Amino acid sequence: MTDDAPRRPEDGRRFTKAERKEQARREREELQRRMASKRRARTVGIAAGAVVIAAVVAATTLLPSGGDFPEPQRLLQRAGGAAQDAGCEEVATTPDYNPPDQDRSHLGEGAAPPLSTYATTPPASGPHADVPLPAGVYDSLTTEDLYRAIHSLEHGASIVWYEPTAPANRIAQLTGFYDRRVQDAPVGQDRVIVAPYDFPGDAAGILPEGTQMAVVAWHRLRLCASVDLAVAFDFTSQYSSPTTEDREYAGDAPEPGSAI
Repeated sequence: MTDDAPRRPEDGRRFTKAERKEQARREREELQRRMASKRRARTVGIAAGAVVIAAVVAATTLLPSGGDFPEPQRLLQRAGGAAQDAGCEEVATTPDYNPPDQDRSHLGEGAAPPLSTYATTPPASGPHADVPLPAGVYDSLTTEDLYRAIHSLEHGASIVWYEPTAPANRIAQLTGFYDRRVQDAPVGQDRVIVAPYDFPGDAAGILPEGTQMAVVAWHRLRLCASVDLAVAFDFTSQYSSPTTEDREYAGDAPEPGSAI
């Protein structure tokens, strides 16, 4: 009972009805004040906890483990499970461009065929520009660049295409891994192209529905529902020529190891 609550009369008589009513009112108000104080404290605690959790999630998803990128061998060890988790199809051998005699043809001064005429999306072979596209991580490419990239495939390069709307943290880990100097971290990046697949104006200018990542080599294609670095590196390390981590070359490029 609070200090200002009605006290039992000194003469020992019972509280009157009005006194009992006043006492109940004061006790009810005091209880409401205590409950409100507890609710405020609980809300502050939940908010603070949410901030901490968000910070931990950001640190573990946006940044590589241990403040550095995973070791190549560690990525290869978990590639099988990662492919399953990322909803990846098996690596497919793609058909020739139609007509087949143009599968390795150079465009020269002629008009480039629509992307929709290629055997797959993204293309894994077919008519291409005279000059290959250099390896590297690109924020965007033009359609002309894409025709150059197909020439790079012919020379033994591999490409990691990603859907621009894929989760930003997955894209950041992918691009950050390959966007390093060879002397700092030799992961085969001098034979790999990484870029968003986004070429408006053609029905085949976007990745197939349900696909966020496509890894490509000459006549080889793997589609994945999610972007995953381990899957990408497992592919590029064996389908690029020369390979990485002393892996056996698994590709079928007509001019493996040629300059890009």
